[in-house]
Amino acid sequence: MAKRKRRAFTKEFKAETVRLVRDSGKSVGAIARELDLTETALREWVRQAEVDAGRGRPGALTTEEREELARLRREVRTLRMERDILKKATAFFAKENP
Repeated sequence: MAKRKRRAFTKEFKAETVRLVRDSGKSVGAIARELDLTETALREWVRQAEVDAGRGRPGALTTEEREELARLRREVRTLRMERDILKKATAFFAKENP
């Protein structure tokens, strides 16, 4: 089976698709085929919508929490890089001026 090219979907499209799954009475697989989506992706959207609505499993992160976690991880990566640069600069200038 050929690998699909990764596609990006808007929040509105995902929300409308999840609503369709809930209201239509059709299976996730049937709707995924109709909309040319992978069943796995659609199931994940439905699961995440449940978590966002407060009906997910305990400890599951909401979409907002996931976005904040990603932002904080990027920030930590940047801060570590800046710290390493400052450490190297300090060592360089300490060697130069005994």
